[in-house]
This record gives sequence, C-alpha cells and structure tokens, in this order.
Amino acid sequence: MSLALYIHWPFCLKKCPYCDFNSHVRDGVDVEAWESALLADMAHEREATGPDTLGSIFFGGGTPSLMPPALVERLIAEATRLWPAQPGLEITLEANPSSVEASKFADLARAGVNRVSLGLQALNDDALQFLGRLHDVREGLAALDVAQKAFGRVSFDLIYTRPGQSVHQWRAELEQALSFGTGHLSLYQLTIEPGTRFATDYRLGRFELPDEEVSAEMFALTRTMTALAGLPAYEISNHARPGEESRHNLTYWRYQDYVGIGPGAHGRRRGFATQRHKKPENFLAAVERNQHGLSETRALDPAECAAEALMMGLRLTEGVDLAAMGQRFGIAPDALIDGRKAALYADLGFVERDGSHVTVTESGMVLLDSLLGELVAPGLMTEG
Repeated sequence: MSLALYIHWPFCLKKCPYCDFNSHVRDGVDVEAWESALLADMAHEREATGPDTLGSIFFGGGTPSLMPPALVERLIAEATRLWPAQPGLEITLEANPSSVEASKFADLARAGVNRVSLGLQALNDDALQFLGRLHDVREGLAALDVAQKAFGRVSFDLIYTRPGQSVHQWRAELEQALSFGTGHLSLYQLTIEPGTRFATDYRLGRFELPDEEVSAEMFALTRTMTALAGLPAYEISNHARPGEESRHNLTYWRYQDYVGIGPGAHGRRRGFATQRHKKPENFLAAVERNQHGLSETRALDPAECAAEALMMGLRLTEGVDLAAMGQRFGIAPDALIDGRKAALYADLGFVERDGSHVTVTESGMVLLDSLLGELVAPGLMTEG
C-alpha cells in the first residue's frame, strides 16, 4: 500500500491575525527537543502502518518554512528510512510569501523539498489587508520569483469572491496569476467560517460578499480560464498542468492512507482515525510519556469510511467508482448513493453515471456542497 506523511510544525514566529495557531507564537524553539519528539512520533506510526511505500511528504502547520533546513533534512531522511520511497517522491512545504521565509528556500531545496505551496491569497494590497495577511503584493511576488528559481514545482493559492470584487476584476487577477507559469494553482472562494473574525464582521454588516449569481459566474470563469491555460481543474478548487497535480492532496481525496505527526495532526490509516495533542507542550509531554503524541485513536465504521470517501472523491474531476468502493468497504454499490436523487441530478445535468462510475459535472460543481448532502445515501450519513 501507498501512504502520505503529513508533518505539522505548529510554531509561528510572527503573530498573524489569519492564523489558527496564534497561541503557538514563540520567541524561541528547542529544535533538538522537537527533532526527538517528531522522530519518535514518526517511528510509532511506522509500527502502526507496517512497510507501506511512501508517496509524499507534506510540511504544514504554522510557519513550516521557518523550520531549520537541517531539521527538515533529518525528518525526510528518517521518513524514507522507515518507509520505502516511491519513484519521484513528492516533498511539499507550505510557505508564507515573506522575504524572511524566501531567504530559506534555497537551503530547504537542498534539504530535499522539491515542491512549495505559497499562500499568496491575493494580488491586490487592499484585499491582502482585508484577509489579514502580513505581506503585500510586491513582497509576495518577490517570494514567488525566489521559489520558482529554488524548486522544481511551485503552487500558490488565491482567494476570490471577496467583498466588492467584480467578475472583471477577478478575470484580470487570474490572468496575472496564470502569467507566472506555475504548474499548479489553488483557487478558493472566500467562505465565512463560524467563530472567526470574518464571521463577526459579516454578521455586523461590515462587508458584503458577491451574490450567488456573481459567485457562480466567477467559478465558471475560473474553470474556463485555467483549462484554456493548460491547468484544468482536477478538484473543485485545484488546477494543474497534467502530471503536476498534488500527489499528497490526491491521497486525501482518493481516501488513501495518510499519517499525521506533530501537534494537532490528523491521520487515517488502516481503518483508524488518529488525532495528536494540539498544544505543543501537551504534545511533547505525551511523547515523553508514551513515545508518541496521540490523543485519540478511533476505529472507523465501514459506513463512516464510505461516506467520507464519497464526500472526498466526488470533489475530484475523475469522480468515484461505486463498485470498487463497495468492494473496499463491504457495502453494496447501490447502498452508497441515493439512486433516486442521483437520477434526478443526472437529468438536470449536474451528475453523470457511466455504469458504476459517478462524476459531478462542470455545472454541478458550483453546487457541490449541496449535491454531496443529497447524493450520499442517508444510511451512510446516519451511521457515519
């Protein structure tokens, strides 16, 4: 079997209003202690997975691009010692597009990182300020230039359907983004998550989002422009030149095994869901006590696995094969989706069925969140 490894580095060296890990800002980090803890956590996962092959490594979390390159190199070396690496092992690191982080890109590439994902988020200074980013467009594009010189593969993300943004403005911004020639783009519509600053401001009427019709037009424009530029959508928000899709993220969306190490990391392996202690100090204490940072290991019911696999797989342009999924989870293919509703949405042009293969169409993708709740069989949702 193949698996993906996610390594969560929780620390931010600058307080960022957009970051979920503000409480993890530290003036200094004991690198030796963290190296020992992460290596022990990784060794525990190797015992749980057995000798699977390793398809990808992803460094994420707070500000992983500020990890010492020597630590990154050590973790990569140990991972590939524990699990045989597949040819062309993808090693991605998330980075904020700041000059401080960009200064480490060359060293991180020498440490073994071969793909970087940059959080540009916007090519407009007012938008970046609204989103709470610490960089401006000039600094972000300078970091992108450094990244393209240091790494073989570069991706960056943008957020659209921002307050006051028009279709014309998004077209111009996306044209600029495509002009940089990266092989991968992650393009997300702005969503309001409960409990965030955005949610409070939105409730108080401090900003308005584009209406559903404008948002749908922006989505369709995004799919058309990226396809014409040679980066078609392979997932609802992700676009890539053929062969440059994120191998790591495809592992999630295809519901294959992945292990997560480090504070707050989640995992799915061999029918179990895993969760690590989120607070760094609690994670370190757990590793010292147990030789791993797990806070929970929970057996997954086949129906829950099937529901999750459907919810993830239908995000992909390739869709899902119900026969293969049914065999995998021991559930009859016809019991995986609501056949009556699937037929209805097929008639409406939102879903396509070819034998046991189900895909969401271009017109259906704009309604994906609603469709998922309708297509997955009620029994799976109840049991899962």
